[in-house]
Amino acid sequence: MEFDLSEYFRAAFDDKLLVKMPDREDDFLTSATRLLEKRREMTEVEQALNSQKEEFQMKTESLQQRRTELEHKEEKLKDSLFKFDKFLKENDSKRKRAMRKAAEERQLIVQKEREFLCLQTENAQLKCRKEALLHRQEKNRIYHLYLQRVLEKTEEFQEVQEMIDRFNTLMVTQDTLLKKEMENQEQIEKEKARLLHYQEETRSQILEHNNQLAELQGNLEKARAVVLQWESSWAQIQNTAAENTLRLGRIRMATLNLFQTITKQMRMKTDISVEDTEEQLEKIKICFVDLEAIYKDLKKADLTSQTPVIPTPN
Repeated sequence: MEFDLSEYFRAAFDDKLLVKMPDREDDFLTSATRLLEKRREMTEVEQALNSQKEEFQMKTESLQQRRTELEHKEEKLKDSLFKFDKFLKENDSKRKRAMRKAAEERQLIVQKEREFLCLQTENAQLKCRKEALLHRQEKNRIYHLYLQRVLEKTEEFQEVQEMIDRFNTLMVTQDTLLKKEMENQEQIEKEKARLLHYQEETRSQILEHNNQLAELQGNLEKARAVVLQWESSWAQIQNTAAENTLRLGRIRMATLNLFQTITKQMRMKTDISVEDTEEQLEKIKICFVDLEAIYKDLKKADLTSQTPVIPTPN
């Protein structure tokens, strides 16, 4: 056979046997509507299976005829191989080509047999699927009966399709509300994240300000300690200055008293100011120098008068 039998059956299976998957808009159909759809699909599947069986029988007969022809050709080829053995030995290349062709034909036969087995397996699988669909149809029949009973008891709807449309509308509304809720939840999460980020930044700023405050308090304590130290030093300086001032006042008073006493005793006339302590000290110094000189002269004269006169021997 020159056509691909497996591709043919696969195309036929895709066109007639496969059950189409419902679109998203059919996801909301009730089991009763699906049951009616499955019944129609099962009828189409049965018709397709019958047609497929006929085609399969014809292809099987054609395959058997082809196999017989190939066997006949193989017999003829063997006869030709025996008759032209000497010629084939002389033309080894031609013999190899003929053998390769025969091998290819054998391989084709093996391949077709494998395809035949695959088709048998596929046929068995389709039968099993048919039984499963029939079982599913029988199982889903209760939903159709349930919808019929609901329709009989309600006055709002006149047909099952109206209930289905109402259900689909509610489902769409529910999906819309769920999407809106998810969007709101995402917005809430974003706001929570922003709040946490703001809180972290605020904590960081507070911590930074606390550190700065602690550092400034430390600097303030240091400054206070320095101020206290300088205040203590200033008080000490003031105390020392007061003592020095008092001592200086006493010295000046003592100097003035001593100067006045000396001038009074020595009857000296002077125009030195009462506030000019340095000049007063200078006069006192000169006076003490003079007194020291007088004391030395007096002491020397006293020593001279007390020394005995030793007569000089003749």
